[in-house]
Amino acid sequence: MTGAKDVKIKRSWKIVREASRYSLSGNFWEEVKRASLKEKEIKNALVLLEEAGEIRIKRAKDGRKLYVLTLRDIRRNPVKLDRWLTKG
Repeated sequence: MTGAKDVKIKRSWKIVREASRYSLSGNFWEEVKRASLKEKEIKNALVLLEEAGEIRIKRAKDGRKLYVLTLRDIRRNPVKLDRWLTKG
């Protein structure tokens, strides 16, 4: 992995960890906005991590990406998160 890619992955994990804190709240995207996080930035971070093989974004039967459920799973299963972080 190149240095630039490592930096992007670390930055993406930071964004995902921050966003996962709000994943259990009733209205996730409003909570994220109040926390000064950007929806597009979170989604891009998740996609980058999926492309890097770090995570798998959950999908609905119709193929839509389920970002909030993915973040909720990351929050509820820190052991998996630790495995993902130490991978590489």
